[in-house]
Amino acid sequence: MRAYLAQHGLAKDASEDAARPLSDQGREDVTRTAGFLSLFEKPRPVKILHSGKLRAAQTADMFAEAWGGIAVEHTLDLSPNDDPSVWSAHLASMSADVMLVGHLPHMQRLAGLLLCGDTSREAVHLRNGGVVCMEKRESGWSVLWQVNPTLFYGES
Repeated sequence: MRAYLAQHGLAKDASEDAARPLSDQGREDVTRTAGFLSLFEKPRPVKILHSGKLRAAQTADMFAEAWGGIAVEHTLDLSPNDDPSVWSAHLASMSADVMLVGHLPHMQRLAGLLLCGDTSREAVHLRNGGVVCMEKRESGWSVLWQVNPTLFYGES
């Protein structure tokens, strides 16, 4: 079973738009990452779940479209300050590949919990519009790969 942890694309500042949709840069970043993965990543997740916040929903929709129409759903417990142990337990009981689109610090803490058993460990460094793919094995979770928008145009 694979879990794809994605941090939403870069959002507009709340002073610019209180709903915090994706910024132009955020859309570009997710377009590049999703397009790259649509060409190379197989198998693909069977569904994409997001926090319900606009920037996460937009990011989820962009990945779904790039991958050819994967089901997208809003779910609970993916907000920035939610308890990562909830999704750790959900993932432990799942067998189908799934993408989770959420926020920091939650996604970072979830990755630390899955990989190291410690929510305070930065096991992987997540970035806006980036994805880390992990696989559940008998011995626990392992990172298979990570793709960040900086792959396409370097660090800024």
